[in-house]
Amino acid sequence: MNIRVVLVDDHAIVRTGLRAVLSAAPDIEVVGEASGGHEAVELVSRTPADVVVMDLSMSAGDGLMATRAITGRSNRAPNVLVLTMHSEEAYLEAALEAGASGYLVKSTADRELVEAVRAVARGEEWVQPSAAGVLARGVRRREEQASDRARYERLTDRERAVMRLIAEGYTAPEIGEQLAISPKTVDTYKQRINDKLGLTHRADYVKLALKLGLLQSPIA
Repeated sequence: MNIRVVLVDDHAIVRTGLRAVLSAAPDIEVVGEASGGHEAVELVSRTPADVVVMDLSMSAGDGLMATRAITGRSNRAPNVLVLTMHSEEAYLEAALEAGASGYLVKSTADRELVEAVRAVARGEEWVQPSAAGVLARGVRRREEQASDRARYERLTDRERAVMRLIAEGYTAPEIGEQLAISPKTVDTYKQRINDKLGLTHRADYVKLALKLGLLQSPIA
């Protein structure tokens, strides 16, 4: 049985080239094409497919949105192979988190596309060897974030409030006024926070608060 493929790219000439490459394989059949994410989701809902070859940057609904929608379907969903001009550094983790089974850079598509489609159709993941470092760094970053979150969870509610206000740039008297406590008590809370989290300077507070999502942007 042939592998049924849907192509999603907003450039018709790119889709034509991909169709030519895939149609040359005896076990692959291109059963549909879409020029954007929204169109892809609608097409896949009515077209049985095994693999969706998905571009990321498209004007009519981006590929990450479409990947989430397609892989999140309750009934049997096709596997998604992201095929993009963007390097792994830029979008690999986001694509895999959205549900993609593979990630291929367009510059290597002429050599690897057929095998990547076959692998994804078998339920395997396909990433290029150069992606290993990106994935490893992502694992380390998530581990660090989990460790930071665990340390933060050890703070009391009042200590968290003081930490956030320090990160936002408020002085001890200003924090005391907001929380209805004395500046000396603020300093006591600050020392407890420093001991629990290993912080020293306000820049440390800002950095940690940003990593935890407590601030939206760096404070000047």
